[in-house]
Amino acid sequence: MDVKDFYYDLPQELIAQDPLEDRSSSRLLVLKQGSGELEHRHFAEILEYLSPGDCLVINNTKVIPARLFGEKEGTQAKIEILLLKRRENDIWETLVKPGKKAKIGTRISFGDGLLTGEVVDIVEDGNRLIQFTYEGIFEEILDRLGQMPLPPYITHQLKDKNRYQTVYAKHDGSAAAPTAGLHFTPELLDKIRAQGVNIAEVTLHVGLGTFRPVKVENVQEHHMHSEYYELAEEAAKIINETKRRGKRVICVGTTSCRTVESAAAKLQAETGKEQQSSQSVWVKSCQGWTDIFIYPGYQFQVLDALITNFHLPESTLVMLVSALAGRERILAAYEEAVRERYRFFSFGDAMLIL
Repeated sequence: MDVKDFYYDLPQELIAQDPLEDRSSSRLLVLKQGSGELEHRHFAEILEYLSPGDCLVINNTKVIPARLFGEKEGTQAKIEILLLKRRENDIWETLVKPGKKAKIGTRISFGDGLLTGEVVDIVEDGNRLIQFTYEGIFEEILDRLGQMPLPPYITHQLKDKNRYQTVYAKHDGSAAAPTAGLHFTPELLDKIRAQGVNIAEVTLHVGLGTFRPVKVENVQEHHMHSEYYELAEEAAKIINETKRRGKRVICVGTTSCRTVESAAAKLQAETGKEQQSSQSVWVKSCQGWTDIFIYPGYQFQVLDALITNFHLPESTLVMLVSALAGRERILAAYEEAVRERYRFFSFGDAMLIL
């Protein structure tokens, strides 16, 4: 499989720069896996595609204001860092620009010394491990000094940083939002529950590895960066009960998908058994790091349907949705979305793959 097989042409003006005023008013392209049939709807109409007993899996991670601007001590050179993941206590793996100014031992001051960081190591891909020193509570300082880490294709300033959070975000830790969840409002979630649909909450802290370009020609040679996930006992119970009853597990976003599929793979590795139609347990409560890479040929163990946004050409996320619905059908759906002037990427419209 060649990376170029997942290319599509996207006019620049279709990249959404701002979130809609009403989250649930975005458009929804419905793709039926079996027939390839497409339907054009609005997101609030998703209720028509959900049935009592179905399970909606949502990722309750919270984006931290992970972009910091500082000065190199001694030279006052401007340095920008992006917090990727906490390694231990006050040591974070970070992306630093410009990297050449951040050698081991470099000290960086943020907010006139309110926060100080020292580069203690250089790791994979040139990422820097930075140890922070401060007085008080790190999260409060970060909230004061940090900015939301919007993707590089969004050039507009975000007026309300809560618009890059889902309404159900709980657990700090992501460097990017699980954007398929941005379309939900509390009112829409209440209607979904009232319809008899169960909601299972999982956590996967989104790193930038998901969005990094695939630099190898052969898809199978690409290696995903690992991300931390948790699947609690309650969520596992809801998911297993849904599968036992023959109902659908519908994941909100590729991050929820990767979480449940990672949990299924972990259970399979522990039990040494292949998934069978007669089984009664698909996932168990677990936590850890996953670098699962889903591309065509992958057999989904848990997921039955997916709510997702439109993804970048040649990205691992286009490969994931192609694994579910087929590459040709996905690319045809994307071409239709371009023709119909859908809005693309993080603040864009949504797609439901049934």
